[in-house]
Amino acid sequence: MPVYINSIGSVSAQKTFDNALFLEEIVPYNGTVLEIIAPNYKEYIPPAAARRMAKGIKMSTVSAKTAMTEAAMEENEIDAIIVGTGLGCIGDSEKFVSDILDNDEQFLTPTRFIQSSHNTVAGQIALGMGCKGHNFTYVHSAISFESAVLDAKMQLENDEIKNVLVGGVDELVDHHVNTHRLIGHIKHEPVETMSVLKSGTNGAVFSEGAHFFTLSNKKRSSCYAELLAIKTYNTLAGNQVSEKTQSFLSENGMEPDAVDIIILGYNGDVEFDGYYDTLAKGLFKDTAQVYFKHLSGEFDTASGFGFWLANKILKRQTVPDAVLLNSVAANSAKTVLIYNQYRGENHSFTLLRKC
Repeated sequence: MPVYINSIGSVSAQKTFDNALFLEEIVPYNGTVLEIIAPNYKEYIPPAAARRMAKGIKMSTVSAKTAMTEAAMEENEIDAIIVGTGLGCIGDSEKFVSDILDNDEQFLTPTRFIQSSHNTVAGQIALGMGCKGHNFTYVHSAISFESAVLDAKMQLENDEIKNVLVGGVDELVDHHVNTHRLIGHIKHEPVETMSVLKSGTNGAVFSEGAHFFTLSNKKRSSCYAELLAIKTYNTLAGNQVSEKTQSFLSENGMEPDAVDIIILGYNGDVEFDGYYDTLAKGLFKDTAQVYFKHLSGEFDTASGFGFWLANKILKRQTVPDAVLLNSVAANSAKTVLIYNQYRGENHSFTLLRKC
């Protein structure tokens, strides 16, 4: 059965929480770490409850509610909730471990431990809407989001469920940032995010975000796109990327020239952006090219922002100037291919078609 993406919700380093907007106003940064532009949580979550929630849970709650509202979907219509996350609620994990050290392993309350597990986000959303169906969290590093989407896709195609809420979320905490800066995964010097591809340095600009989508085997009036295929690889050599891309398209009865827009996960890390160059300067050199991590930053589920962007482009039939990578025009965007990887591992290909 076909799989349709009926609605979207996003909280990111850009003003994406309002679905009426589409990157008309870009927020530029000059730094190495980007924090989200937070919505007014009081409009979505009772203040008393919000105070006890980790940032990742609050971001996800807003994104999930935005997606549900746009699809005009009742809470009892959701059959499954599937979330991908690289680090879970790492903020509460960090606080709990700090409490262990500070209190000499005594007089600890279990709250932070309970809220620090990776499946807290999916569980909290399910509790909020009373969903007792399939509730699963994938923790697969930089393909965590794709793993969640693939699970949803297979269940919908086999008619095991009718509607599913799928999301990807990761949050920033100081210890994680400091560790990754120390090992060179984060850039040491601040960069203008709009010029991150010209930085010529190792490492990426890190960030956080939450992106949720309602998927169904029935098209609603709010439909954005049809999810055709998704495939992941743990490791690929640079010279294998073109071959695997062609193979992926061939499996879906397509040639490279059938792709109207390719979305690439460039993050400005000179050591690993060459994977994207393989496609941008080779197989898709005459195809409209788009990138997004200069807006969203890099994190384990950053591909959720790319997925959000692809859906917006297909529905609006317009490509914001801020994400254009080359000068090839995409006059009629019907098919979009997303390719993402992180530090040479966890490669993913996602194929979407206009509804």
